[in-house]
Amino acid sequence: MKTIVVTGGGGYIGSVLTETLLREGHRVRVLDRLFFGRSILAKLEHLPGLEVVKEDVRFATRETFEGADAVMDLAGISNDPACDLDPKVTEEVNLGGPRRVAQLAKEAGVPRYVYSSSCSIYGHGQSDRLDEGSQKAPVSLYAKTKIEAEQHLNGLADDNFCVTILRNATAYGLSHRMRFDLIINIMTLYAHRDRRIFVLGGGKQWRPLVHVRDIAKAFLAVLDAPREKVAGEAFNVGSNEQNYQVCQIAQMVRDVVPNTNLEIVPDDPDKRTYNVSFDKIGRVLDFRVDKTPYEGIVEIRQALERGEVEDSIRTRTVNYYRYLLDAEALLREVSYNGRVF
Repeated sequence: MKTIVVTGGGGYIGSVLTETLLREGHRVRVLDRLFFGRSILAKLEHLPGLEVVKEDVRFATRETFEGADAVMDLAGISNDPACDLDPKVTEEVNLGGPRRVAQLAKEAGVPRYVYSSSCSIYGHGQSDRLDEGSQKAPVSLYAKTKIEAEQHLNGLADDNFCVTILRNATAYGLSHRMRFDLIINIMTLYAHRDRRIFVLGGGKQWRPLVHVRDIAKAFLAVLDAPREKVAGEAFNVGSNEQNYQVCQIAQMVRDVVPNTNLEIVPDDPDKRTYNVSFDKIGRVLDFRVDKTPYEGIVEIRQALERGEVEDSIRTRTVNYYRYLLDAEALLREVSYNGRVF
């Protein structure tokens, strides 16, 4: 049994990782701002070993990391449009956050730190099967902050502080903090709800995919691996078989949800296209994914049919952040002596 600090443990990937660690018998200390509510973790509170610290990574203190065996850092503003809402805040959270967390963890004597990065750092990929040493071509502020964070974190590594970078493919699948702004998830929602899927940019763009539970599995693989295999290393997380073009993803969704119309939209503001190699994580950590896109689509469709996931503003990150910012501005305007009424 180990004590693991999971920053962003109330998020899309973080909540699944938290559950996975708890079911493996570990103690988990979640550090999360809880923008999406404490209820995200409600289904996990019966599991022994869970501790929740409501805190912002920009202001976290060393105390949170004392006695931990590892830190798994997943906190951050999670997609390109959300990052563009306030670039200054994005840099504070996505760059300043991991800098602070890693430094505090190192000072507290935590031996292992695993950072959640993204395959989006490859941006507009110039070749097929981009590996961990390929040129990075970021096309968004989100990706740029991930690259800068990786560089800073590698500079903190030493014999007593093992840093590992996981560059996740585009996630899909059910989570306690559901997101309908990820390609498989949102296409499945639109097919179920509207019997219509929009394919932007002609659909020829490449996307590597990975189920959210397989991402959690990769974090555990790093935790359990000998230090010499993971110290100072970066791993793409996914599988070679799950590199797909957007039009292929849309067709898979239509296979699961028949009588769905595809609407091709020629332009796409998202200029990313990258086909990624996942050979290294398989070779070094013997990592293999368990889930397929079809399984992810089916589980989301069935959850929607049963009413087990909500289709609301809270499942669309950028819309929810914009809502919170507007609400904050309104409350400042109407408040008097620090109160609304």
